[in-house]
Amino acid sequence: MKLKALLPPRPHGESGWVGRVLASGVAVAVLSTARPADSWVWVVLGVSFALFLAGSVLMTARPYVSFALLSVVAVSSALIAGYPQSNALVLVLVAITDVAVLDFRRHGNRPIVAAGIGVAAAYAGSAWLFGQSDSWYFTQLLWTAVLVAFGLNRRQYEVQARQTEQLLEQTRLAQSEHARAATLEERGRIARDLHDVLAHSLGALSVQLEVAEALLEERGDTAGALERVRRSRRLAVQGLTEARNAVAALRSDAVPELPAALAGLAEQHEKDHGTAVQLAVTGHPRKLDSAVTVALLGAAREALTNAAKHAPGQTVGMRLDGVRLSVRNKGVTSGEGFGLTGMRERLALVGGTLTAGPDGDDWLVVAEVE
Repeated sequence: MKLKALLPPRPHGESGWVGRVLASGVAVAVLSTARPADSWVWVVLGVSFALFLAGSVLMTARPYVSFALLSVVAVSSALIAGYPQSNALVLVLVAITDVAVLDFRRHGNRPIVAAGIGVAAAYAGSAWLFGQSDSWYFTQLLWTAVLVAFGLNRRQYEVQARQTEQLLEQTRLAQSEHARAATLEERGRIARDLHDVLAHSLGALSVQLEVAEALLEERGDTAGALERVRRSRRLAVQGLTEARNAVAALRSDAVPELPAALAGLAEQHEKDHGTAVQLAVTGHPRKLDSAVTVALLGAAREALTNAAKHAPGQTVGMRLDGVRLSVRNKGVTSGEGFGLTGMRERLALVGGTLTAGPDGDDWLVVAEVE
């Protein structure tokens, strides 16, 4: 869709019809004081005034037709301007002013220059026909030049106003498209997160249930199968929590504040695994984007899951310093799996990084957002 189609047409003259009515009123008032001796002058004045009204009405809808009518008015009135007490100058001035206001776009000011030359020549012919002096001729030219300058200034103002409108509309459209692109990008990111959450949780859940089924069918190990079912339940709860957080971010619902969410995660981990989690929050708290909160929570959950799997019974230390989250547990947890790789990719999408590796006798996971 082109920008011009979105903008309503602007009338020529910021004052619009009010200005045209005032100009017509001034012309009528001045012409009513005219006292030409010959009746044919009244005919010329009357026809010129009628053409002026028609040209003024057509300025917006038919600018070139309006130009032709107004030019005829200006030139014909200038031809009889030297007739004593004709007061035809007023028609020249109002007509030439409207001509100067017209915006000819491709033709620039050439039509206005042509009309001005025609009026100047008509003034010269009128001075010769009716015996006017040189001072009279130059006075008429001066008045005409002043009114042309006024009309050109008016037209320039209108052109700038239209350009400003177009620029504002273009800016609004650009902002709208930018917001739409940002929304689509955010929805796509959350969709990827949701897919990763479900794939990770459901995959682990499927494995646990298969092991439980095998323990029951092949060994009749009810206790072992029950433990696998309990693990499956914990995985389901964790997956549901992650899915809810991702959906909340997608719907722009209120995602929990990161410190409170980490405290809840630590408490749940202690209940599920019987392992202490020491949480420390330092630094200045700040409002985080929901996507950042979800990514850091996912990294903390993955680190706790790995700690429970590879270092069971060991105390876990978790520290949040601004937007830097570290999770430390005793004992080397082994190399990275798909979980930490997925967390690294999610953090990268929100401008963050994730590192994991041995730190002395401990295993340290650090997630940080710029």
